[in-house]
Amino acid sequence: MHNIEGVTRGNQYRALGLSTLAFTVCFAVWTIFSIIGVKIKQDLGLTETQFGLLVATPVLTGSLSRIFLGVWTDQFGGRIMLPLQMLITAVSVWLLASVQTYAVFLMIALGLGLAGGSFIIGIAYVSRWFEAERQGTALGIFGAGNVGAAVTNFAAPFLVVAVGWEDTARIYAVVLVIMAIAFYIFAKEDPVRAHQKKTGEKPVSAIKQLEPLKDIQVWRFATYYFFVFGAFVAFASFLPRYYVGAYGVALTSAGVFAGMYSLPGSVFRALGGWMSDVWGARFVMYLTFIVSLVVLFIMSYPETTYVVEGIPYEDGSERLIEFSFGIPLYVFVFLTVVLGFVMSLGKAAVYKHIPVYFPHNVGAVGGLVGMIGGLGGFILPISFGILLDVFHVWSAVFMLMFIIVAVSTIWMHLAIRKMDRERHPELREHTHLSDVPHANT
Repeated sequence: MHNIEGVTRGNQYRALGLSTLAFTVCFAVWTIFSIIGVKIKQDLGLTETQFGLLVATPVLTGSLSRIFLGVWTDQFGGRIMLPLQMLITAVSVWLLASVQTYAVFLMIALGLGLAGGSFIIGIAYVSRWFEAERQGTALGIFGAGNVGAAVTNFAAPFLVVAVGWEDTARIYAVVLVIMAIAFYIFAKEDPVRAHQKKTGEKPVSAIKQLEPLKDIQVWRFATYYFFVFGAFVAFASFLPRYYVGAYGVALTSAGVFAGMYSLPGSVFRALGGWMSDVWGARFVMYLTFIVSLVVLFIMSYPETTYVVEGIPYEDGSERLIEFSFGIPLYVFVFLTVVLGFVMSLGKAAVYKHIPVYFPHNVGAVGGLVGMIGGLGGFILPISFGILLDVFHVWSAVFMLMFIIVAVSTIWMHLAIRKMDRERHPELREHTHLSDVPHANT
């Protein structure tokens, strides 16, 4: 297929590069509490549940905002919406430095969370620049902006040590403003919006854009995204606290280890998009779920001490042999890297199909899928905190995630089997069934 009319490769790469950079900055801001939250927890003496709520609150706004931001982007274009969203977010990030109480922290966190809405703006903007057969790869590259979580995990601890968490927040706010201005100056109007302006054609109404949400397929995408993205955000925010608490490492080291999870969980999203273009999203989703089950099963094993009754001593006294078993730090870090890698593939697989099946409703459909996925990033950190406060077992967090993935895998497989039985024989034999409209899961 030829390029979109009037669009050059240079224009495509400009849109993709600027959007990915902007999304990276926004994602770094969105996960800032994963690092400065540890200091705030110490300063305010928060419980694990309170800390989980603080980390999760920005995710709530970033998730719920994706519906209306997606619709507005379809109507007004990403060149306007993305800088506007970044400037509004920057105000909250700057104000964060002067907060004193937990309640106000939560309020400011709601405003800061708007950074997460940048995802659906970028998806809607980038998808308009690329032809269908290249959208999976392009959106995968854009989604690699999740690497912003790794940027925060790697860099923010050292900033906190050097200048304090308050000035770290101010630095983040300034970077946001600079990125917003740069994007507006250098980005171009997307071809759909440019055509609308030229011809006077009115954008599709918000009500019309929301019609595809009646399709059960949209909700299946959203369910998968709850794990591959929601759990990614939750772990990116939770792991620094986990390393400090479970392994007793310093905050700077915890940030580096958490970054080792976030990095492959971000950059390989482009590979996931390419794999979805070549082999189909079904294969990628099976790979993601099965590998995740294995990894989470191992991570769920708690630090355990065994006492075995051995052969009695010669005088008849009881012989007790004690030994412990747990996952060494280096093994745990390796497991998180593997988990992050397959989750990045799954994130791309979910979003590969939205512009293919719903080309005129990318903002609305992508917004719903992103919202449900993002809600996972809100619900899960709070659940983690509650589990730790109630059971006092670190690995209970991964036990919960194992159950969630197991249920999702079974549900997906049953849905696929059911659809295969209902399709025509020639459709069942299609090499990439997941790429056939209305045959995807």
